[in-house]
Amino acid sequence: MNIAIIGITGKSGHLIAAEAEKRGHQVTGIVRNKQKYNGNAIEKDIMTLTAQDLSQFDVVVQATGYWTLDTLHLHKDGLIHVAQQLRNSSTRLFVVGGASSLYMDKDHTLQRFNTPDFPEAYKPVAGAMKEGLNALRTFSDVNWTYISPADEFDAEGSEGNEYQIGGEEFIANAEGRSYISYADYANAFVDAIENNNHTRQRLSVIQK
Repeated sequence: MNIAIIGITGKSGHLIAAEAEKRGHQVTGIVRNKQKYNGNAIEKDIMTLTAQDLSQFDVVVQATGYWTLDTLHLHKDGLIHVAQQLRNSSTRLFVVGGASSLYMDKDHTLQRFNTPDFPEAYKPVAGAMKEGLNALRTFSDVNWTYISPADEFDAEGSEGNEYQIGGEEFIANAEGRSYISYADYANAFVDAIENNNHTRQRLSVIQK
């Protein structure tokens, strides 16, 4: 497959790219500065991407993170812009999401970021990511999949552990832990791209 990754220089984007290339897929980075990435790349800001830019790809991955108050709006605005370029096309959109909007109950009344132990400092990012997912859900003419990592998302964790797939609800392993390494998340992410079984759905993934 021909895969474009927005945010390929970030931790998640880099590992997803490496996993995809290891499996024989062609990967192109979409970057704001080509000097920061030595692979095949398109130099553009997310908000200037066009349908023509993306039409050559089988899959577009949105892996960009936004952490400052002046950029948090891009969790929503960036996703809306990319989705608009992919409307009524065969190109699939896969999003590196967050765990904070997962539901803690079967009635879907309580989300993770509203629980007492959720870090207050992370709530602005959590809210912005929730808005992005909610906006994405309105696109019935885009083949999107949103993949949330575990509550503990470990950049330094080991690779090769078995993982478990969930849906809209928060899940934990047999030890009661919601954990996954970036490396295992990348493996699960590329599996989801290859399997293509969850169009217009949100998945969650944890280590077993």
